[in-house]
Amino acid sequence: MSLDFEQNLRAYAELTVKIGVNVQPGQRVIIQAGIDQAMLVRLIAASAYDAGARLVDVIWEDEQMQLIRFQHAPRDSFEEASDWLPNAMLEYAQQGDARISIRGNDPDLLKDQDPELIALVRKVGSIKLQPFADLLMRNELTWLVISAPVASWAAKVFPELAAEQQIARLWAVIFDVCRLNQPDPIAAWEQHITQLNARAEYLNRQQYATLHYRAPGTDLRVGLPKGHIWKSARAISTKGITFVPNMPTEEVFTLPRNDQVNGVVTASKPLNYGGALIENFRLTFAEGRVVGVDAATGADTLRRLIATDAGAAQLGEVALVPHSSPISQSGLLFYNTLFDENAASHFALGRAYRFTLANGAAMSDAEFDQAGGNNSLIHVDFMVGAATMDIDGLTEEGTAEPVMRAGEWAFDV
Repeated sequence: MSLDFEQNLRAYAELTVKIGVNVQPGQRVIIQAGIDQAMLVRLIAASAYDAGARLVDVIWEDEQMQLIRFQHAPRDSFEEASDWLPNAMLEYAQQGDARISIRGNDPDLLKDQDPELIALVRKVGSIKLQPFADLLMRNELTWLVISAPVASWAAKVFPELAAEQQIARLWAVIFDVCRLNQPDPIAAWEQHITQLNARAEYLNRQQYATLHYRAPGTDLRVGLPKGHIWKSARAISTKGITFVPNMPTEEVFTLPRNDQVNGVVTASKPLNYGGALIENFRLTFAEGRVVGVDAATGADTLRRLIATDAGAAQLGEVALVPHSSPISQSGLLFYNTLFDENAASHFALGRAYRFTLANGAAMSDAEFDQAGGNNSLIHVDFMVGAATMDIDGLTEEGTAEPVMRAGEWAFDV
């Protein structure tokens, strides 16, 4: 391990604690991570304790155990899921603590497994986690998703490199897009957050009624509910703690109106869903719901995803990302939603974030639905943005104003 790598890994851990979840004195922290990420987890734990954390818990994961289950478990056992993990996550959320998720997965882990079983496992898990997810969607806790390489993921991103070079190269890219190569990474993040906030504030002033997306294979109109709120990198928990839920992040986002999405949209990048890749796909919408699905690979998985529940066929998030984002400019396809969604404008199927609607966090499910929000067990992002995309904002009177042109912001802040 080189000195530079060790220094960058320590800086990554510090960034996770200070900018990411912004650990407060007396707060508890729970970390979910793969067993390959022990070094990073230990550094994060040390940094969290130095910031005043009272307790740091770790839930270790081994994705090979998931593959082994699909290969060997009884076929009638896939409707079962343990309660201990959802209960642990819920306990932390109810106390307003901090949760860090470190993602690093094999994009092809389940490519040869039954799509019906994949969908069932994801649905059962989502049902178990729903009480926790509801609190997360309301920002009852501080939370963060970051990534760290595993060999299978690095090999997928850099197949042209020798095996011993792949993980090192992926780490170098992660450090770069997370601004760790800047002289002062924390100051660089503060400046980046300020710029994203300015974009969100502009869109909040405009209060467009509809966004119109146009690109090859895409002609989509997305209604926005009254009282929608554009958000960016930094969030605020219900306890008043600021945090950054995703690192890296390049987006500004809000919720669409659940019954006002019409047209067709073509994905610009593959979607890695539960270890199965969905590639070259297109969705057709009418009155807010998916009414047509086409995919070169993974069509069955995509259809089962959309059939998870009533809200899974509707959109819950609309996010804008310029094509000039550092992740996009890397020219890499990451096969990892955290990175690919920050390289391109995107949507999410399923549940909407309550805090993207005025008073949304205080609404019942029925009230949220009536106001235009979407309720679902799932929240799955898919990428649509590219250098060929134009987006207009339509006012209540129908006047079109440019929001993005050729994948770039069309307004100054």
